[in-house]
Amino acid sequence: MGNLFTGLDSLGLGNLSSMDVYENEEKKEAKPAKPEINEADLIFDKNYTCPVCEKEFKAKVIRTGKIKLIAADSDLRPKYQVVDSLKYDVIACPKCGYAALNRYFNYMTASQAKMIKQNISQNFRGLGQESDVVTYDNAIMKHKLALANTVVKHAKASEKAYTCLKTAWILRGKAESLTPDTPNYDKVKEELAAEEREFLQNAYDGFMEAFPKEVFPMCGMDENTVCYLVGELARRTGHYDDAKRWVARVLVSKNANDRIKQKALELKERLTSEAQ
Repeated sequence: MGNLFTGLDSLGLGNLSSMDVYENEEKKEAKPAKPEINEADLIFDKNYTCPVCEKEFKAKVIRTGKIKLIAADSDLRPKYQVVDSLKYDVIACPKCGYAALNRYFNYMTASQAKMIKQNISQNFRGLGQESDVVTYDNAIMKHKLALANTVVKHAKASEKAYTCLKTAWILRGKAESLTPDTPNYDKVKEELAAEEREFLQNAYDGFMEAFPKEVFPMCGMDENTVCYLVGELARRTGHYDDAKRWVARVLVSKNANDRIKQKALELKERLTSEAQ
């Protein structure tokens, strides 16, 4: 076979005479693989000042621009690649025991701070040793501590409900993370599911109490989103007639956007299917 590049030597390019026109991909030098990103790469320590004891401390938080949303459960629980960001949503002061969801952490009145000091700080023994990343068990404990703080400081029903909802999501995340070789796997899954249902029920009760009393946005959600969420919580906790009323409210709303109306339609279909 003739050389396709014969004559190029006269141009000083004889070194190219052995080139293949269609280079064999297997001969190409393999590109180095991108380093695998793990959970520790997506978190950092952020400085906080506790609004109760005024001490400074660090808490691990997610680099929000580094995580990618891949899905969401029907009750709006978000799922991200690599890391369950919900584990990092509670900020807890290791000095006095004050804890709250990130969005509520800095909202504190003098009377609320006093109640927390009297009912939590006086007996608080610390958070214990933390690992490089927040474990599910540690996240569950912090969420329960945050819920205890909402009760002690007489927080709005919506804050209590949202804290219950996020605790339920964390319990679900832990259940999903279990491997079949986990000791007493079936029993642990069953216990986590039962605890999740209890928190979902309390979230439902709290939003039902908050809806007619509080103004929107509520927990960062507009009215139609809350209506949908309450409907889905009603379904998950067995209040099917209530669920139908809440979903109908979204479907007839002139202000509901296409996304939430689509989710409401899907909820209506689930309710119809489960009724059969």
